[in-house]
Amino acid sequence: MASASSNSSTYVQWMWNANENPFSTSHSPEWQSYSDVENMIIEHAFRAGQTHAILDDYHIDFKHNLQISNNDINKQRHVKRTIRNGDNMPLRRERFMSNPIAPKRPYSGLYGFISPFIQAVVKDLNISRDRLPSKNKVIVSFIVERAAMGIIEEGKKLGKQREAELIAKTLIEKKETGMEEVWRCCAYLYSLESFLYKKLNETMRLIGSEEHEQIWRSKVRTLGPFCLLLWDNPFDRKVTKPGTIIYRGAQLPDALINSFKDDYSKDSKPKHSFQAFTSCTRNRNVAESFGNVLFIMEIRVAFTVDLRPVSRYPHEEEELLFPGVCFEIDRIDFDKDKNKYLIYLNLQQRHNKPDLHQLSNNSKPFTETRDSTPADNGADIFFRFIKPSLWNDTKFAADFIAKTNTNLNPSRFPPNFAGNFDTDRDGFDDDWDN
Repeated sequence: MASASSNSSTYVQWMWNANENPFSTSHSPEWQSYSDVENMIIEHAFRAGQTHAILDDYHIDFKHNLQISNNDINKQRHVKRTIRNGDNMPLRRERFMSNPIAPKRPYSGLYGFISPFIQAVVKDLNISRDRLPSKNKVIVSFIVERAAMGIIEEGKKLGKQREAELIAKTLIEKKETGMEEVWRCCAYLYSLESFLYKKLNETMRLIGSEEHEQIWRSKVRTLGPFCLLLWDNPFDRKVTKPGTIIYRGAQLPDALINSFKDDYSKDSKPKHSFQAFTSCTRNRNVAESFGNVLFIMEIRVAFTVDLRPVSRYPHEEEELLFPGVCFEIDRIDFDKDKNKYLIYLNLQQRHNKPDLHQLSNNSKPFTETRDSTPADNGADIFFRFIKPSLWNDTKFAADFIAKTNTNLNPSRFPPNFAGNFDTDRDGFDDDWDN
């Protein structure tokens, strides 16, 4: 799927001279890379022996190594084809540094276990939780076709029709191969540098803003099917291991930083959520390369996916945080040496309807024992009063971790409680109630 040479450790990169005066002989060229999808279009045409590659705004003349404007043939720039070492690929600033939350608001509110966008997509497609594509192979090709049409429609609006057509073609080629291959393709396409991931997340970050509700709902039909295919990962339906740390850099204005500080200063810290797919990394050095803020996020209960196996940029160690994950600010520090704020978040997905009757029926209430039991560790105290038989009750385990306001450290949970509860990404029936 990627544009690479015969050696898997190298890849082809087309570049254009970005100098203000591209034909100046007194200045060294400033070479900039084409986006991944543009690069694919150019390389496909080059390998096919064509004389030109047609992009949305320009065409590439291979004979003269020129980029020429489609609207003004006098606007030209030099281009070149390079072979690069895959181990030395540059990090993508925009992917790991853009504001992970809505520009005018520091974060979204709480919306339950399933993102409102995902719920709206399922409703628009007239399917149910039991007929998601990972569970119903009959519906996969239909959703792929809808996704391809929606991508092309959005691409046209953005002046990216040719990019959109290549993305859609790549996806359509997989529609009869089963959900596993379709998902791999979607994850690969999402990992590319293109308009698709940017527009999808720009849209989903509007959730929670009343003035923008019609905007994000208008994209359910076009961007929704692709979003659902990416979200409905058939390979791993379970939560990421509790205690996992992921990172993300960001360039935040003072107003947003202050909003985080204000929340942290409150006795009862409010909980918020990430409503878009959020690109993070398990490599702190990658995230620290960007911005004035480093988010350090500990996973309590959250769904993520490791994109390294499908990404053109495995060195970024991208870990994709799925939409709907809630967070609470644990603390805020300032690193004077790096001139950077460190914002620590606890990620904890929450179900819609708390139902902890098993806790009160089978054990002494936690609040009754806190003052009389040595406070060595919250988890140790709690599990003295929970019957071991409940530790393997999947509904109870999921409800306890996802619904309570506990700050218990997952690493102190009994082994058969912490990592083995079977909360699926699509939650319970209650989580789909609007």
